[in-house]
Amino acid sequence: MSQHRSLKGASTITAKRNVLKRFERVELLTKRGQFKVGDRVLGLRKTAPEA
Repeated sequence: MSQHRSLKGASTITAKRNVLKRFERVELLTKRGQFKVGDRVLGLRKTAPEA
């Protein structure tokens, strides 16, 4: 009998997320030059995760 896929370990589940957390968006925008230190972190522009 096989194990249900939801019960597998977190290391085996590596799905690509299409929604970034706020700190990930800030890092990405900083790397792109679209966010500077001191800017507001609320109301950030939409970003697509890097491929």
